[in-house]
Amino acid sequence: MTRILGIDPGSRLTGYGIVESAGNRLIYIACGCIRLPDIDHPGRLKLIFDSVCQVIEQHAPRQCAIEEVFLGKSVSSALKLGQARGSAMVACLHHNLSIAEYSPRKVKLALVGNGNAEKEQVQHMVKVLLGVSGDVQADAADALAIAICHANTTANQSRIGGTWRGRAPAGRGGAQ
Repeated sequence: MTRILGIDPGSRLTGYGIVESAGNRLIYIACGCIRLPDIDHPGRLKLIFDSVCQVIEQHAPRQCAIEEVFLGKSVSSALKLGQARGSAMVACLHHNLSIAEYSPRKVKLALVGNGNAEKEQVQHMVKVLLGVSGDVQADAADALAIAICHANTTANQSRIGGTWRGRAPAGRGGAQ
């Protein structure tokens, strides 16, 4: 079994989701959101780092999958998103996790079969695939979707004889 941490980074709200993957089987472990207070941007980046470290220490994932940056409303927003994403990635690397990156379109395509799917469709599929009842916040559902996408990608590559090559920490030489 492989425990995977999915991260949907944001400069105000960062979602996380953890699943275990064993072949075709997915098991829901946890999910939530890191809500960032209205403080200076460097302070929020530190909170993202510290909070992701806490999630990793509590749930002991072996791999991380994170959403790639997309250009949204403005360049300034994209830069802040990239910094939040970098803070989360450094937390993962600090704990020697390998990191895979997925575009929002690829995640939606993998879960819903439509790269332009709405957030509600992604939330619904996450709940169905993981057997989760009750509400799952949108950012946490997105993070679980990223983890599911990674689990399916690595399982498919294993079945066809490929090798997943995530960004491993320096000196680690490949996926763990």
